[in-house]
Amino acid sequence: MKKNNIPLKPINNIYKVNLKVRKNEKVLVFTDNFDKKLQDIAKLIAEKGRSHTTKMCYMEIRTTSSHGAEPPESLWQAAYGERAVRAIKLKKLFTPLLGKKINDKQLKKIEGIIGRFKKDSVRAVIALSYHSTTHTRFRSLLTGICGTRYASMPLFDPSMLSGAMTVNWRKMEKKTKKIAQRVNKSEKLEIKTPNGTFIMFSKKGRKAKTDTGIITRPGSSSNLPAGEVYFAPIEGTANGRLVLDWAPTRKLKRPVTLHVKKGKVTKVEGKERFVNYLKAKLAEREENANIAELGIGTNDKASKPDNILESEKILGTIHIALGDNSSFGGKISTPFHQDFVFFRPTVTLIHKDNKKELLLKNGRLCKAGSVKTV
Repeated sequence: MKKNNIPLKPINNIYKVNLKVRKNEKVLVFTDNFDKKLQDIAKLIAEKGRSHTTKMCYMEIRTTSSHGAEPPESLWQAAYGERAVRAIKLKKLFTPLLGKKINDKQLKKIEGIIGRFKKDSVRAVIALSYHSTTHTRFRSLLTGICGTRYASMPLFDPSMLSGAMTVNWRKMEKKTKKIAQRVNKSEKLEIKTPNGTFIMFSKKGRKAKTDTGIITRPGSSSNLPAGEVYFAPIEGTANGRLVLDWAPTRKLKRPVTLHVKKGKVTKVEGKERFVNYLKAKLAEREENANIAELGIGTNDKASKPDNILESEKILGTIHIALGDNSSFGGKISTPFHQDFVFFRPTVTLIHKDNKKELLLKNGRLCKAGSVKTV
C-alpha cells in the first residue's frame, strides 16, 4: 500500500515492529522548520501513528544549531511534562542543561527531578528533526530515567522507506550483535582506507553497543534506519589522519584531511568550502575536536552515500565522529556531534594478547578467528 508513491508498510512497521507501540501509549513525533520534505514525512508518520495509539502528540520546533545541540524548551515540556521542566527551572538548572554546561552534581539533581515526574513523560519518541538529538541530554534522560523508547531519524528521506527501512530487522539484529561481540574482545583498533585514512585508538574498558532498530525494551533507543556497532574510543588515544571524501549530505569536490593527535583534530587541510565550516565548529569549543565515536555499518539494504543517516549504516563502511560522546560511554559533553563515513575500510582488532584480527578487509567482513601474531 502506498500514499503519494510512499510505501506505508515500513511506516506502520515503525509502530508495530521497531517500537511495538501499544494502543494507550503516549507517543511524541516531532520535526523542525529546517526542511519542508522532512516536515511532510513527519506529518505522514504521525498520521499513520494514530491508528496505532490513541495518544499521539505531533510537534514542530525551531531547528537547533547542530547535531547534538539540545532542543528548545517547548519540546522538553511535551516530552517530560510541564511539572518536570518547571521544577528544573526553579533550581536554575534548565539554562545550563540546554547549554551542556552542567556538572555531575547538577546532573544528579536533574535526574532526581525527572524521576519524580516520570509518569508525565511520553512512552515513545519518533525524532525527525534535521539535526540529530541522539547525543543530547534530552534523549539520554528520557531513555535513562523515564524508560522512553526513542527512534532517532535526523535527515530522514522518503527514499529510505524503499531501501534501508526494508531490511530484515531480526536478521540484521543477529548479525550486528555478533560483530559487537568480536569488537568487544579487542583493546585497540587500527583503520586504513584506500583514500589515505590511517588511524589507531584504544577502546580498553569501553563496550561496543548495537544499533539494531529493535526499540521494544523500556529505555532503548536507535536510529531508523538502523544498523551499526559503535563505541566511544578512549579520549586522548587516537592518532593518525582522516581523509574525508564525503560531507554528511554530499560528496566533496576535493578531499579534506583531518590530522589527529592525542585524541583530537589538530589541523584541517583542503581546498573545499567544507573546510571553513569544520574550522569554525572546531573553534567554537575545544571539545568539538574530540574523536568521539567509531561506528561499523551492518545494514545490507542501506546504500545511499549522500545522507549520513543511511550512509553510516551501509554494510562494510565505518564512520568516525567528532565532538560529544557523553551519551554512550565517553567523557566529552558538547553541543556538537558530526559523523563522517569511510568506504572500503580495513579494520584490524588488536587483542589483549597482542594479536591482530581482521574484522573488515577492503570493506568486506572477515570470518571470526582470522588472527595472526603481531
